[in-house]
Amino acid sequence: MVRLQKYLAECGIASRRKCEEYILQGRVKVNGKVVKELGTKIDPDVDIIEFDDKIVRREEKKVYIMLYKPAGYITSVKDPFGRPTVLDLVKVKERIYPVGRLDFDTSGLLLLTNDGELANILMHPKHEIVKTYVAKIKGIPTKGEMERFENGLIIDGRKTAKAKIRILNVKNGTSVVEIQIHEGRNRQVKKMCKAIGHPVIALKRTKIGELELKGLKPGEWRYLTEDEIRYLKSLR
Repeated sequence: MVRLQKYLAECGIASRRKCEEYILQGRVKVNGKVVKELGTKIDPDVDIIEFDDKIVRREEKKVYIMLYKPAGYITSVKDPFGRPTVLDLVKVKERIYPVGRLDFDTSGLLLLTNDGELANILMHPKHEIVKTYVAKIKGIPTKGEMERFENGLIIDGRKTAKAKIRILNVKNGTSVVEIQIHEGRNRQVKKMCKAIGHPVIALKRTKIGELELKGLKPGEWRYLTEDEIRYLKSLR
């Protein structure tokens, strides 16, 4: 017997946390009946599980993909407003989904997989996996502003965890900075930069942990190497 959300993640529907949302939304059926209880356990060899009225089964082959997400794409499997999604860029036979998210106008490193357990590890706050961004911002931050940024800012009523920021380049009244955070709040980098008076003009994620975006152009993707997969699994 396994928990329903764990089984859905193993089937490649989404991360375990996202599958919990789908259950609460009433999109999952067990033996023809809608189930909204997160603690529900099922027997995969006996019970029939449906998601959005389609029977789901465990994905046998796990795939791990790195995408250089361009700006102008939604980090989602599908969009109700018809905007292009990252799955319009990555065409594989397996049912994959993005790990975490990047804003519509943010570019850079995005992982996609059908491994729900790994996705859960990478997205869970307790693992404190560092994400590195390069941002073009208005103005030139002072030493005091950068210290405030690094020591934590009140965003949406809560203080952010410690972060890092350093200036890479200054030109025509704008700065290019490298930022490292290990939280994953909604639009966090943009909100933090705005809070110190330097709004983001453009933003790109370059690293997740030690996994680096390289060898790809915007819109291109590749499968992760065995070494990269082992590294990600070691983060648990």
